[in-house]
Amino acid sequence: MASDGTYLYFLDANGTFDATLNSSGFPQNGDFGQAFLKVSTANNQLAVADYFEMYNGPSESDKDQDLGSGGALLLPAMQDASGTTRYLAVGAGKDSNIYIVDSTNLGKFHPTTNQIYQEIDGALTGGMWSMPAQYSNSIFFGPQGNSLLQFEFSQAKLSASPVSKSAASYPYPGTTPSVSANGATDAIVWAIEHRKPNDVLHAYSATTLEKELYNSNEAGKRDAFGKASHFGTPMIVQGKVYVGTVSNVTVFGLLK
Repeated sequence: MASDGTYLYFLDANGTFDATLNSSGFPQNGDFGQAFLKVSTANNQLAVADYFEMYNGPSESDKDQDLGSGGALLLPAMQDASGTTRYLAVGAGKDSNIYIVDSTNLGKFHPTTNQIYQEIDGALTGGMWSMPAQYSNSIFFGPQGNSLLQFEFSQAKLSASPVSKSAASYPYPGTTPSVSANGATDAIVWAIEHRKPNDVLHAYSATTLEKELYNSNEAGKRDAFGKASHFGTPMIVQGKVYVGTVSNVTVFGLLK
C-alpha cells in the first residue's frame, strides 16, 4: 500500500467488478475486483473514495491477469507541459502495462476505453509481481523474465519505452528494487536476482542501469548469501544493505 497521509492507495486482485454503476460512477454493489483503489480513512472508517478499473478488467480477472500482483507507487508532485502541478500514482500487474493515474481523479470505469492520465501498453514485456521504485525523474521496474527497466518522466509524462535496462534478467517473480542516495547525488539502484544455487544482489547506477557497480557473484563465494525471501527487497540503512533470506538477514557493507 501507499499513502499520502490522507488516503490509502493500492491495487487489488482478481474478483467481481460490478460493471453496472450508480449515479456517482461507482459499482452499484460495491465490488471493486481488479481495481486501482483510493481509500478514505475519514472518521476511522474505510471507504472507497475513488478508483480506476480497466475496461477489460473482468476478462483479465477471469484469466488470472490480476492487477494486484503489483503495488501502487505515489510520485512526487511534478509539472506538466502547461505548468499544471500533477499528483500522480503508478501501478502495474500481470498484463505488462503501466497505468498512471491522477490521484485527484483516478478515472473510474468505462466499458470501451481506459480514461486515465497515461497508459503504456506492453511496456514491461513481463508481468509484475513486485513494486517499482522512484528516484528523481526515473522509475525502475523489475518485471519477471525481463531486465530491470528504467523509465523517465519529462513534463509529467513517462517515456513510452525504457531509457536503460540491466544486462541481467530477472526470472520469476522479478524484483522489487530499492534506491539509496546521498541526497541528490550518488544514487544506486539495488535489486535481487533469483537464481540457483544462490540469489544475486546487484547494484546499478541510477543514472543508467547499463552501468553495474557491484554484484554479489563477482568475488566468488565471498558474498554468496543463499536464497532471498520470495519477494525480498533490499533495505539500505546508514551505508549498509540488508537482505532478508529464508534463514537469516545478510548485511552488506564496505570492506575496511
